[in-house]
Amino acid sequence: MFEGLKKMFGGKDTVKILAPVEGEAVSIKEVSDPTFSEELLGKGIAIKPAKGRVVAPIDGTLTVMFDTKHAVSITANNGAEVLVHVGLDTVSLKGEHYTAHKSQGDKVKAGDLLIEFDIDAIKGKGFDVITPVVICNSADYPNMKVHTGAVKELDTIIEL
Repeated sequence: MFEGLKKMFGGKDTVKILAPVEGEAVSIKEVSDPTFSEELLGKGIAIKPAKGRVVAPIDGTLTVMFDTKHAVSITANNGAEVLVHVGLDTVSLKGEHYTAHKSQGDKVKAGDLLIEFDIDAIKGKGFDVITPVVICNSADYPNMKVHTGAVKELDTIIEL
């Protein structure tokens, strides 16, 4: 019955964005880069990673795999644009300490391995490895909710 009412009144099912990395999910406001903390790219959350793996946080198409392998963007099947950015200012590493496992244009399922990265080596070069997860078109999701705390890969971190 509720599904019928949802459809009748234009309601949408809640879409879940899952944790692409294991670690501690914190407010995006805690990210020291204002591009993320001031939500210039969109609303989201950040994860202090415990493991150097990024998995797809939702089913969709890998729309951008940066040449430097430090960030990836996925357009979810529902239209959400999800950016996962491993570390701050890590573009300057030019891909060092990152391994991409998928390519731009690939269809991905939640949990598919996208990137592996060496946390200790990146930190050793003086970089913060905090990983923002941003919904670039968050204006399309006014009721977005984020969940902070300890997360394992594929725990729900954002509900759209």
